[in-house]
Amino acid sequence: MHNRVLHLLACAAPPVRYVDRAVRDAQARGWEVCLGMTPTAATWCEERLPALAALTGHPVRTTHSVPWRRSGWPPSAVTVLAPGTLNTVNAVALGLTPTWVAGVAVEAVGKRWPLVVMPCVNTGYGAHPRFARSLDELRAAGVRVLYGPGGFVPNESGGGRPEEFPWHLALDAADAALPR
Repeated sequence: MHNRVLHLLACAAPPVRYVDRAVRDAQARGWEVCLGMTPTAATWCEERLPALAALTGHPVRTTHSVPWRRSGWPPSAVTVLAPGTLNTVNAVALGLTPTWVAGVAVEAVGKRWPLVVMPCVNTGYGAHPRFARSLDELRAAGVRVLYGPGGFVPNESGGGRPEEFPWHLALDAADAALPR
């Protein structure tokens, strides 16, 4: 039996309000899920954090722990960063760690651990040249990036339907990335 632990890292984009759907879907697929959030995403979901921790059976992580304390999370087989914001995706591509979530993803890239990134940006952010370079850099590093056809397709600012975020595509990619 393979390690079926999924570290799901969520940023402050509107679909984060529906992250419980991704957790439940992953659990139905046989994953043990550990949920991490950027500090802003955690603020957006503040009232729901206890329920999300109960759903996963693990604390929702948002910040670095002190080095001499264990996190309480089991090691992951696959890490999924979704929804990924412009800021976090760019930070990971540049190797920057302004948040704990970015730090986990940067480490996954550096250690060549299975990482799936599904951004959630509007068309204005998506058209920024740095963003396109970041996606290319992540793909070149072996990260499975789900953006555009077959992944998240951006829309105009304010025109999205966050409840329709394609979590299933990120989970399909996680299933495919599971070491055999």
